[in-house]
Amino acid sequence: MINCRKLNPRTLYSLTRNPTSSCTSSFHSFNSITPNLYTIELYSCCKSFSFLSSIMGFSSISQKLSLPKDPNFVNLSFSRNYCSGKNSDGGSGEWTEEIEYLDESGSVIYSGKGVRSVEPGVDDHVMVGGIKKPFLNASAVAKIVEVVKRWKWGPELETQLDKLQFVPTMTHITQALKVVKDSDACLSLFRWARRQSWYLPNDECYAMLFDGLNQNRDFDGIQLLFDEMVGDSSNNGISSFTAYNRVIQYLAKAEKLEVSFCCFKKVQDSGCKIDVQTYNSLITLFLNKGLPYKAFEIYGSMEAAGCLLDGSTYELMIPSLAKSGRLDAAFKLFQEMKERNFRPGFNVFSSLVDSMGKAGRLDTSMKVYMEMQGYGLRSSATMYVSLIESYVKAGKLDTALRLWDEMKKTGFRPNFGLYTLIVESHAKSGKLDIAMSAFKDMEKAGFLPTPSTYSCLLEMHSATGQVDSAMKLYNSMTNAGMRPGLSTYTALLTLLANKKLVDVAAKILLEMKAMGYSVDVSASDVLMVYIKDGSVDLALRWLRFMGSSGIRTNNFIIRQLFESCMKNGLYESAKPLLETYVSSAAKVDLILYTSILAHLVRCQEEENEKHLMSILSATKHRAHPFMCGLFTGPEQRKQPVLSFVREFFQSIDYELEEGAARYFVNVLLNYLVLMGQINRARCVWKVAYENKLFPKAIVFDQHIAWSLDVRNLSVGAALIAVAHTLHRFRKRMLYYGAVPRRIKLVTGPTLKIVVAQMLSSVESPFEVSKVVLRAPGDSVMEWFKKPIVQQFLLNEIPSRSDILLHKLNTLFPSSAPEIRSMSPPKPLIARRAM
Repeated sequence: MINCRKLNPRTLYSLTRNPTSSCTSSFHSFNSITPNLYTIELYSCCKSFSFLSSIMGFSSISQKLSLPKDPNFVNLSFSRNYCSGKNSDGGSGEWTEEIEYLDESGSVIYSGKGVRSVEPGVDDHVMVGGIKKPFLNASAVAKIVEVVKRWKWGPELETQLDKLQFVPTMTHITQALKVVKDSDACLSLFRWARRQSWYLPNDECYAMLFDGLNQNRDFDGIQLLFDEMVGDSSNNGISSFTAYNRVIQYLAKAEKLEVSFCCFKKVQDSGCKIDVQTYNSLITLFLNKGLPYKAFEIYGSMEAAGCLLDGSTYELMIPSLAKSGRLDAAFKLFQEMKERNFRPGFNVFSSLVDSMGKAGRLDTSMKVYMEMQGYGLRSSATMYVSLIESYVKAGKLDTALRLWDEMKKTGFRPNFGLYTLIVESHAKSGKLDIAMSAFKDMEKAGFLPTPSTYSCLLEMHSATGQVDSAMKLYNSMTNAGMRPGLSTYTALLTLLANKKLVDVAAKILLEMKAMGYSVDVSASDVLMVYIKDGSVDLALRWLRFMGSSGIRTNNFIIRQLFESCMKNGLYESAKPLLETYVSSAAKVDLILYTSILAHLVRCQEEENEKHLMSILSATKHRAHPFMCGLFTGPEQRKQPVLSFVREFFQSIDYELEEGAARYFVNVLLNYLVLMGQINRARCVWKVAYENKLFPKAIVFDQHIAWSLDVRNLSVGAALIAVAHTLHRFRKRMLYYGAVPRRIKLVTGPTLKIVVAQMLSSVESPFEVSKVVLRAPGDSVMEWFKKPIVQQFLLNEIPSRSDILLHKLNTLFPSSAPEIRSMSPPKPLIARRAM
């Protein structure tokens, strides 16, 4: 057995305090020791010192210790191999010899198996005698912390970490990160660990690193580390739940909108679960940034994941949903919030009441309002205003008035807008008493009503015919220095016109003109009121006032007034109006000319006939020369009547004036029959039929029935049509031998008597029924052979024409100028009117 000796601990201590001198003195003090023993002891001393210094933080000292080169140290390499369990013989590397520990005098203090040293980065334990003692985690963590705190970052730190006497684990790194507070140092340690073979991704490590970066507000670093973490997770298949959510929360609280949402989508794509707090922080961020629809999208993901909102997010989410119009979703969250025993705040109630009311869901709005009062919350003035506005717009003025009274009892002072709303809404609904009461309260409260409020009240009083109240409001408005609006003036002038207060209306119109308004339209409207009311004298008086004030009207109203004058027989006043109408470049159409001709047809006084003829001449319409030409001889016309009539009717634009031409033919035939111009009337009817103005009047149904329909003709036109058509039937039957079974004259109830009386004068075979005159074809054939019938059909109406013309004069249809339709007036109307 080799007697191995060990240095005294005090000698070892002095060696650690002064390594160079102590080592040299120790070598001299052991000169008496044999070489082998000296070698073993010195090596053991150095190795033990190296280990202890590495544990105690004196690694730099061990590097300064140098051994003298001496041939006696040949066994040193053998001893190192032996200590590390690698003897050259391939045998066991365990220490079986006893080692004696000596004091300075060489006396044995203790003997036993020696303590083995370790080789850096290989052994994870020490041998105490025959027992393996693992490194304590606390010691390992303390060593790592010491190295990191000293070297902070950079290649030097990594060099020192590579020289650690033990193999670290992720537990050591995690514990060290908890102790090291410096975020840069922590990141350096973590990135060194990531390059080691024993590295495994750790959720807790990432979470602590993100905490440190967030404290330093290093959001770029957070984003960079997040990308590294995503790469780690995808490579190793490990989910970092805590770290993922913490990153999103930190970025959301820092209002990094795009970055936080990008991280959120990456986490979603990775399949990692997102916690409630993360969802809430993102929703809060998007709502605060004014992006409710993005917040709703995240809420949809949250709902699909089965997560629930927290109280503060409810407070943000419900108003946002309500304001964006998603009322059902907002109300659902409101119910859910109550079910989870969260107490809704005033902002939640206010948004629901306001949004539900504006959407017209008044029952729900009132229910939420009552529920808010049940929670002990006091309504605000804004909520009252919102509720009252909602009920007013819905037309529920009684409920609005109740809320109005409740608001004033609560102590809130209605604002200007609310007063205006109450006054105008009640005025427009016809509740003028309540409106005027609120209007007076508004003035007492010191609010000056706006022109719109005055206008609303004035217009409603005008609409109800209250002249005194309307004028009082108008005077109050002008005295307050307000400028009435155009609609206000129009309503007031219409009221005065309806009340026939021409002088007051003229005064108001001049004031309106002085205010800078264009009064032509308003004055014309007043004139139109008088015309429609039939007050022609007042209309003419108002027109004279307009002319003296330099106010013009339009041609349409001039024409209307002209026709009213014609209707009332004021022909002297009508002619200047027509001259004004023509001189203003207005075109007299065929309908207006025909209406004047209709008045001439009904006229029975010679003086009025002169006025009407002058009025017809003043129209300057092309039909007037045609009328005059009909009553002249062929020498003056220089062409036959039929050619003259055809020439006129060819000049008519039937696409635009077909109805007017039909109306003209009816009235003209009346006039010609009354004037005894039967041949000329037959020419007019023939040309009118040729030009298909009455295309369905004559129907030939082969040998069964021939018919003539005169229901839509005037009396004169019907008589001429019957005579001319029967003449055609006679020629067809006598010359061509075509005899139908029956012949019908469809007259209608109005013309039946007139046509029957005309035919009875020549003993016709036609039998009178309700609306038709019928006769068999053979009977009519025999009747046509009579000489008197031939004379009647070919020449003039028989000798009793004076009586017949008198009947025609009383049975003529009314051609009053107020009938503005394009179709001719129906005789049936005239018959009933007469």
